Amino acid sequence: MENLKLIAPYPMFGPGAENFPASDESPDGMQSVEWHDRQGGVMIDVKPNIVYQSLSGEDQHIQLFTPMSLFAMPGAPAPKYPLLVYVPGSAWHRQNVWMGLDKAQYFAAHGFAFAIVEYRPTEIGGTFPAQRDDAIAAIEFLKAHAAEYGIDADNVAVWGDSSGGHTSVWVGIHAPQLVKCVVDWFGPSDIDKMNYYPSGMDHHGADSPEGFLLGKVNVLENPELAQVANPINAISADKPVPPMLIMHGDKDNVVPFNQSVRLYDALKANGKDATLYKLLGGGHGSGGFVSDDALALVSEFVGKYLK
Repeated sequence: MENLKLIAPYPMFGPGAENFPASDESPDGMQSVEWHDRQGGVMIDVKPNIVYQSLSGEDQHIQLFTPMSLFAMPGAPAPKYPLLVYVPGSAWHRQNVWMGLDKAQYFAAHGFAFAIVEYRPTEIGGTFPAQRDDAIAAIEFLKAHAAEYGIDADNVAVWGDSSGGHTSVWVGIHAPQLVKCVVDWFGPSDIDKMNYYPSGMDHHGADSPEGFLLGKVNVLENPELAQVANPINAISADKPVPPMLIMHGDKDNVVPFNQSVRLYDALKANGKDATLYKLLGGGHGSGGFVSDDALALVSEFVGKYLK
């Protein structure tokens, strides 16, 4: 019979917890493995399908990811994480919110709350400015429920790619009080100029993404609608705009690189804080955009403003 001795539990947290002993057992054939933290080495809590509003006969949802601590000090205040709100691209059609999962995992593991926002697609009446207004409503909802979700309501950034970049830029311009900074990945900014530069698709016809955005009309035949939807037309020296990071691939075959040049030039001409990166060999979300290097640039940028 084994000669076992009862051992009192060690402290799970607090003073003494760091002294928990490592096992010295080593049966024949056992192999030991050393390891290194992966992306910050934390587990992630997921709160799926949070309904933040119901419009056009459908619920609009938020997928929320936060760092998860298995143990917390008794009586300690709940953690509050800076919030990165992500608006996925979809040509303004119905979104696949899980396409942002890699970014959610990366940033939640690096100490951010990460919210993927769904907005009304153009198929159900989501013509401009529905996307902008939905993203703003989602941010306001998250701020109002900050204590419930472990969010620092004073430290919020917005980020989007493609049509989501267009939406995120609009959030920063239209509601600068809500966010500390903006990240735009290859978003349109001057939609009636898109077909004057290389692209693999039409951007002017009524059935084009931009045509759907304006109400399923021809973009060039409705310049007044196009000008209202162009964020560069809303930038002026006397209106605040949060610092903006713009990233675009030089081989983007959907949204021409020139769209980011136009946005960057408009911001700089009006005295705004803007940074533009050209990703060499980058396509429309492919190439360098799926690298840790690109995510690190975003992390460095938002880290300056979300404390």
